[in-house]
Amino acid sequence: MNRTIGVIIVMAGAILIGLGFLVYAGAFRWFGRLPGDISYKGDNLQVYVPVISMLVISLVLSLLFYLLRRFF
Repeated sequence: MNRTIGVIIVMAGAILIGLGFLVYAGAFRWFGRLPGDISYKGDNLQVYVPVISMLVISLVLSLLFYLLRRFF
C-alpha cells in the first residue's frame, strides 16, 4: 500500500513538472482566449470571465478523477 502511494506521488510530480515545462514553453497560449471567454476592457475597468476555459478544466479534471477512481 505504501509503495503504491509513493509511486502515485512520484508520477503526479513528474506530470506536474512536464506541464510546467509546457506552460513555460508557451504551449498553452491559446488557453484563456477560447470562444466563450468573456472579456471587457473599458477606460477604468477591465473584467475577464474565463467561462469556457473553466469548463475545459472541469471536464479534464473530472475525467482524470474518474479514471483514477476506476483503476486505483
